Amino acid sequence: MGVIKQGILGGISGKVGTVVGGNWKGISYLRARPQSVKNPNTEKQQSQRTKFSVVLGFLKPFTGFLPIGFKALAVGQTGFNAAMSYNVKNAVTGTAPNFVMDYQSTLLSAGKLTGAVNPTVASANPAAIQFGWTDNTGTGNAKTDDVAVLASFFEDTGEAAYQISAIQRNAQVAELSVPANYSGKVAQCWLIFQTADGKDISNSQFVGSVTVA
Repeated sequence: MGVIKQGILGGISGKVGTVVGGNWKGISYLRARPQSVKNPNTEKQQSQRTKFSVVLGFLKPFTGFLPIGFKALAVGQTGFNAAMSYNVKNAVTGTAPNFVMDYQSTLLSAGKLTGAVNPTVASANPAAIQFGWTDNTGTGNAKTDDVAVLASFFEDTGEAAYQISAIQRNAQVAELSVPANYSGKVAQCWLIFQTADGKDISNSQFVGSVTVA
């Protein structure tokens, strides 16, 4: 039960109706009482937690890159949290509890830079993934010296390999080296472009999957 200590305009201690009163360093305060959750484990809540877990498993290996990839959307939050929010809402498919990532709908970066045209992926050399694209310099805000960002995710191990390369847009090909023990594993692959000064980035483009040679 709450107690009004100093008259109706004085300090309040404890619970009074829908508010809680207290005193901190001589300053009286009021705050709303937290509403109790009758059932914190509803089917909808379980489903959302499962989606969250699936996306977390996908994004965690990209922790070092997401602050760069999502800095444009990280308003009042971290780049990682912005990436989580987008991908939970847009890139999960399946029926609970069997949710999986819809890689075609994922984003590892979000920005206003013009992306790649005709992106391709292959693996002809051991422990390496080759990316290709058509030079679209001059289209939109695409520039010759934009650099390619190469990214891959290995679903069976939950690991990723990515690189902000020095390869420019007009080169039309770049190679991502991966650990030797990734040979024979299937990689999900994305191609991104970033301005030479690092100030802007394109939306990531899912290129497809490839078995590493």
